[in-house]
Amino acid sequence: MSRKRTTMASLLVALLFLALSPLCLAAGLDAQDLLRKVDRNLEPESYEMYRKLINVEPSGAKKEFVLYSVKKGNDKVVALFLEPASDKGRSTLRLGDNMWLYIPNVGKPVRITSLQSVIGGVFNNADILRIDYAAEYVASIEEEHKDTLVLMLKAKTGEVAYDRLKMWVERKVLLPVKIEAYAASGLLIKTLHFKDIKDFGGGIRRPAVIETDSPLYKGYVSIMLYAGIKARQFPDEAFTLTNMHRVEELRK
Repeated sequence: MSRKRTTMASLLVALLFLALSPLCLAAGLDAQDLLRKVDRNLEPESYEMYRKLINVEPSGAKKEFVLYSVKKGNDKVVALFLEPASDKGRSTLRLGDNMWLYIPNVGKPVRITSLQSVIGGVFNNADILRIDYAAEYVASIEEEHKDTLVLMLKAKTGEVAYDRLKMWVERKVLLPVKIEAYAASGLLIKTLHFKDIKDFGGGIRRPAVIETDSPLYKGYVSIMLYAGIKARQFPDEAFTLTNMHRVEELRK
């Protein structure tokens, strides 16, 4: 009888330990709230930042761009080209699902789509002018591992660049490690790799490098390097078609 009680007590202790383990606690998380935390860990709700985008061709040839970008809330983003000289002064604007490109001396802004790319390479306009993942996708927890959670994100509308995203999240810091982007047909469009977690100050600690490759562009790689990011508020007027030629003024 004593041995039976000891066995039962050991079993209860084991069950209690299992129930309190991080793996099981994660099962109680709301996936959408988890995705919102990932969004905020990546960047503030409203911010300014500098990035270098590098397109690498199979031959090893490279083309580099430097962009200044600002975002407000979960649906407004504008980016200004600082380099190369041939693109300096161009700007792109995103308002929800709508995007425009402004080219100096050409006239009024022209419409662009999320799957196009104003820089070429593997990154498209949705990647360059990204808004919060939680604004575009509904999340569910697909897998749980000791160090990572795997989220499946389903697009809320057909206007989103990717129908589904499979996101590997590091549990300890709630930051993405890898994202696979899929079309509605199930075709893998690209894979994003998040690397080199860096402290940007102001409580922002996130990957400083995003590298992407695609089975559709074999041998091509595109890299996004974050040189700076900080929280900052902007007026709504900064995100209008009539302000696209004045984005440079936001840097002052």
